[in-house]
Amino acid sequence: MHCASRGRFVTFEGVEGAGKSTQVRIFAETAEAAGLKVVLTREPGGCESAERIRELLLHPPAGGLSPLSEALLHYAARREHLGKTIEPALAEGYWVVCDRFADSTMAYQGYGLELGAGVVSALHDLVVGDFAADITVILDMPIETGLARAKARSPEGDRYERLDFDFHRRVRDGFLEIARAHPARCIVIDADRTQEAVADAVRMEIARRLGVTL
Repeated sequence: MHCASRGRFVTFEGVEGAGKSTQVRIFAETAEAAGLKVVLTREPGGCESAERIRELLLHPPAGGLSPLSEALLHYAARREHLGKTIEPALAEGYWVVCDRFADSTMAYQGYGLELGAGVVSALHDLVVGDFAADITVILDMPIETGLARAKARSPEGDRYERLDFDFHRRVRDGFLEIARAHPARCIVIDADRTQEAVADAVRMEIARRLGVTL
């Protein structure tokens, strides 16, 4: 239950190439145009300490990191982000719009890297507890389409984009399983459409679910 002055927390998730970061930006601009106070943030990152952890995750040492180490680092960054950016902004009445949050750790490390949902859930309970987004938008599309889009954008790809097809299939399955388990929070949006069509669907669904005019 929200008190009158408390803001809303909106997270965006999705497979590689789904246009998530673009849709985050468009929605933040839409919310601001509707007169809402907005903080746009991201994970991993969102405050100085978490951004430093982000650098380690995106550019790990030779030999890489184990899936458990990755998950632990994500949750360390998330605890910093929550305490220093998200929770203070919500208390001041801002809408916090976040490019990825805890569902990404479950999908990428828990499902994609096969760490296991139980391990990630235990970390989540310890670090995040009952706190959750008001709405989570999951941008979905066929893996082949998303990877082709990602490759066109950046031929070299990041460390996740270079992983095999089965990894990306498990990530997508993870996101869809999360959506099935949390239907009141999650909205699955077909992202295999024009940018404008996706943005309209996102705006209408969030407005309907949260009872606001956007």
